[in-house]
Amino acid sequence: MRNLVILLLTVIFVSQNTFAQQSYNACPNALEVCPNSIFSATNIDANVTFCPGCEDDFNFCFATDNTIWFTFVTNSTGGDVQVNFINLVFENNPGQDNELQATIIQALNPCDATSYSQLGNCVSNATVGFSLNALGLAANTTYYIVVDGDNNGAGITSPAECSFDISISGTGVDRPVPGISIAPNSTNICENEVAVFTATLQNCPDSIEYSWFVNGVLQSVSATPVFQVSSLNDGDVVTVENSCYAQCAELVAAASVPISVYSFNVDAGQDQTISPGMAVTLNGITTAPVYSWSPDYLFSDPFTLNTIVTPEQTVTLALTATENGCTLSDYVTIFVTSPLNIPNTFSPNGDGQNDTWIIEGIELYPNASMKIYDRWGQLIHQATGYSSIKAWNGNIKSGKATEGVYFYVLDLEYGDIDIFKGSITLIR
Repeated sequence: MRNLVILLLTVIFVSQNTFAQQSYNACPNALEVCPNSIFSATNIDANVTFCPGCEDDFNFCFATDNTIWFTFVTNSTGGDVQVNFINLVFENNPGQDNELQATIIQALNPCDATSYSQLGNCVSNATVGFSLNALGLAANTTYYIVVDGDNNGAGITSPAECSFDISISGTGVDRPVPGISIAPNSTNICENEVAVFTATLQNCPDSIEYSWFVNGVLQSVSATPVFQVSSLNDGDVVTVENSCYAQCAELVAAASVPISVYSFNVDAGQDQTISPGMAVTLNGITTAPVYSWSPDYLFSDPFTLNTIVTPEQTVTLALTATENGCTLSDYVTIFVTSPLNIPNTFSPNGDGQNDTWIIEGIELYPNASMKIYDRWGQLIHQATGYSSIKAWNGNIKSGKATEGVYFYVLDLEYGDIDIFKGSITLIR
C-alpha cells in the first residue's frame, strides 16, 4: 500500500476555478496541490467526521473541529517538501477563534486515521503566514495536508474560519517547467497560400493532442505537431495548446507573431448570361503588373484586361495576376443559354396553322438530330439536321399518326449542351 500524506484545506485555483466547500471538506475528496501553482482556499463552514477508522480521528498538536483536506504526490526522486500559507484572512464573528492549525500526514491506508503518522512540523496557533516542512519524502507517493480552525481559549465559542493562499515546492515535488513553442514556415505569405506551423514541446511528458487556434478560434485538433492553413488574413495570429504531465496536468500554449499576408486586387467582373454565338466584353481589374486570362484560346487577346470572348457553351474564365512573387486569381462565369422554344403541342390538321412541329432557334444547331417515339417506345420519326423544313408534320410510315402523346429526344450535337427530352401532344 502506498504511503499517504493528509492535508486539510479548502481550495480555489488561481485561475478562478472555484470548488465548493463540501468537495474537499472530506479526506476522500482532498484537492490536489500542484507545484508551480497557487491555490486560494477556505475552511469556512467546514466540519469533521468522527467514527472508528474515520478521517478526523486524530490528535497531533491540535484537535480537529472544521477540517479541510489537500493531497499531493511526490516526484520520481522524492525529497523535501515545503507547503506555504500566505494571505490569511480570518472571519471575525463574536466568540470566534482566530488561529489556524495544519500539518502533513502520512497514511498507510487512505483517509484511515488509525494508519496516520504526522510528518514534519505541526502548527496549532498561526495568525499570520506560515510553512509546513517535511524532509526526505518517498518518491511517487501520495500525501495529505490537513488544515483546521482552532477552537479553544477564554470566551471562544466557535472555531476559527480562514481564507488563505497555499502553494507547494521543494525537491520532493519540483519538476521541470513545461513549455511549447510555435514556428511558422514563413511570417510573410501570399493570400490563399498554405502556411505551415510546427510546434515543439519542452519538458512535457504525457502530452496529448495539439489544439490549434486562429485569433483565439479553434481550427483543428491533431495528434501531430504540424498545422496547415490556407485562409489566413493579414495580421492573424496562430496559437497552439497542449497538456503536460498526467499528474497535476499543466496547460502550455504559444502564439505566433502576427502573420503578414500580401494581397492585391484582382477582379474578373460579374457573371453574365448570353445566347450562343454572342460576343462578351470582359473588363478585368487588377493592380498587378502581370496578368492573363485563361483558357487563353477563347480570348481575342488574353493579355489585356479589356478583352472579348465568344464562348459556345457555359464556361468559367480566370483572370490571374502576379505581383511581388504572389499569384492570385478571380473567376467569372459566362452562362450560355439555349434560345430554343420547344412547343409541347401541334395540330397537323391542314388548316395552315401549327401544322408542323417547329422548334424556334433550332437553326443555330444545324447538326441537331431528332427522334420521336410512341407510347410503347417504338421509333416513329427521326431526322438529322432538324429544321423548319424537316419539322415533323404528324405523319409516320403507315400514314397519319393518331392523336395522343408522343415522346422526343433532341440532341443538339453541340459541345456539352444537354440532350433535350420531353413529350409532345398531337391534336387532329
